[in-house]
Amino acid sequence: PDEVVTLLKAAKIRNVRIYDADQSVLKAFSGTGLEIVVGLPNGNLRDVSADGDHAMSWVQDNVLAYLPDTCIRGIAIGNEVLGGSDQFSGFLLGAVKNVYNAVNKLKLSDVVQITTAHSQAVFANSFPPSSCVFRDNVVQYMKPLLEFFSQIGSPFCLNAYPFLAYMDDPEHIDINYALFLPTVGANDPKTKLHYDNLLDAQIDAAYAALEDAGFKKMEVIVTETGWASHGDENESAATVDNARTYNYNLRKRLAKMKGTPLRPKNVVKAYVFALFNENLKPGPTSERNFGLFKPDGSISYDIGFPGLKSSSADSLLLSLKV
Repeated sequence: PDEVVTLLKAAKIRNVRIYDADQSVLKAFSGTGLEIVVGLPNGNLRDVSADGDHAMSWVQDNVLAYLPDTCIRGIAIGNEVLGGSDQFSGFLLGAVKNVYNAVNKLKLSDVVQITTAHSQAVFANSFPPSSCVFRDNVVQYMKPLLEFFSQIGSPFCLNAYPFLAYMDDPEHIDINYALFLPTVGANDPKTKLHYDNLLDAQIDAAYAALEDAGFKKMEVIVTETGWASHGDENESAATVDNARTYNYNLRKRLAKMKGTPLRPKNVVKAYVFALFNENLKPGPTSERNFGLFKPDGSISYDIGFPGLKSSSADSLLLSLKV
């Protein structure tokens, strides 16, 4: 973790999300000024939902104990809980409320924001963006959750992947549209808005679903987006070139500090998935190759972030020269 801090500082990356509340990571971030969002894993939702004292203990042990030296700015309650199997759906709102109550009692609610990230599986349809609504089997959980988030001022967190959308339908989606490259784009016949990239359309689809559900003022933040640099034979879009193009152009898009066609005043904010390739992750090869960096701290490809070290080929050459 302390080497990761060095890498983040060199790359001038200031905001990071992790999927648990790992002690060694939180200690390494102490005194660095780097801002971190910790996660309450899905497996903890049942216990935290059932017992306010359990929620309080978790917040005290994993958040309060590290403040203010470690800048913990948020707690993500579960990840992509709704829209898949309903294994944890019934525990999400209770866990959110209990954690928020604990944070509030500890007088941390101005410092630590409570959220949960959703996959696009919560939507019934997302094209054109204006037609997007929440799926029928999700609404019963989503509506009360949004009510509560609306009361406490939390945003809607979306994991948005043009990569996955393109892989799902390469016949109808232009890869340039997915990669922020010049293209004819797409029009929304209802709103008459024009989209020149797929990520903006995915974000506006979320805004349309929120508006349909009665939450027009809620902000959407992209909590994961990225592109795989390597994949299986049937994942031809997962290449180093495409990953470099997507994430480089994403950086340029975010640097413009502008909104989407439907919400021009809401500046697009996004976290890139992921910092590192993950060699132990199950599933197709692409799942293990979303990292901007390799595990040794060298870059996977160049989008302007320096790595901790040059690639292994370079260092081998160097050691031979030495």
